[in-house]
Amino acid sequence: MLGGTGFIGPHVIRGLAARGHEVAVFSRGWRQFDLPSGIHFIAGDYRKLPEFRTRFQVLGPAVVIDMIPLTEEDARNVVATFTGITQRLVAASSQDVYRAWGYVTGLETQPVDAHITEDSPLREGRYPYRGRPVPVLSEWDLENYDKVLVEQALQSDPNLPASIIRLPMVYGPGDWIHRTFPYLKRMDDGRRAIPIEEGAAQWCGPFGYVEDVAEALVLAATHETAAGRIYNVAEPAHRSTAEFIRDIGDAVGWTGRVVELPPGALPGPWSAYRMEQHVLTDSSRIRRDLGYRETVPRSEAMRRTVAWERGHPPDPIPPGMFDYATEDRALQQYTGERAGA
Repeated sequence: MLGGTGFIGPHVIRGLAARGHEVAVFSRGWRQFDLPSGIHFIAGDYRKLPEFRTRFQVLGPAVVIDMIPLTEEDARNVVATFTGITQRLVAASSQDVYRAWGYVTGLETQPVDAHITEDSPLREGRYPYRGRPVPVLSEWDLENYDKVLVEQALQSDPNLPASIIRLPMVYGPGDWIHRTFPYLKRMDDGRRAIPIEEGAAQWCGPFGYVEDVAEALVLAATHETAAGRIYNVAEPAHRSTAEFIRDIGDAVGWTGRVVELPPGALPGPWSAYRMEQHVLTDSSRIRRDLGYRETVPRSEAMRRTVAWERGHPPDPIPPGMFDYATEDRALQQYTGERAGA
């Protein structure tokens, strides 16, 4: 495994070890996780991967799982390093490769069919984060991030087949993006209403719980059928943002409600996105080919997520994330109510 000590990787490691596979992890640092014994660790800088080719030749891995390819250069380094050493690659990609996502984020000019399969058109706009600072991803080379180019480079050598796993929006314990935190804290703070712009509230996109997403990568690594194939991963039932918030509420016994407000009623990021473009991902291929199934019930997944989030809030909390006075004014203006306890 290249990477593997972050959010999703430890679950992949456990899944592989539970099936009796010998696992080696290449990473610049080993974080403390409750992992099975016998995991081999190789310390190194992913950006200098070709310098470790001799070490990998001695190791002789049957499959290489790359958890962190962000740029075209990353992917080319992986191919150059492991050609002639391993039988095949498995790589974590993203569903942001699709043109539908490109329209949501403003890279594309025309909306497309919201129903996404692995054969749906890819975005033509490149470098989706270029010029868009994202503090939570500050360690990444976002100026050159592009999973479309990553996938093309990984699939460039016919003698080294690559399985591409296009991931959804992943939530669960260890989520460094803290997808559930902004809503959970409002509930824990006693807010009776959570206001959100109607377009954002109704927007539907692909979600996946971290342990389930990890299982997809394990299956791709352990099934020859996956060689050279592309797979979407997503929960089979699509959720809107409002439904995702209500699922958090169900996990904590919150009896408040999500209030949909008109565009512009609240300050925030939604105006930068075209929320009328839904992304309804079809994950039937990986279910059919590899027998993929969710392993954790949705209610239990959210319960585990909430328990972790309460014990690991972001530090520091981004300024302006909880402007309750502004929310109360908007609620008062549009609904005649307040959200405060």
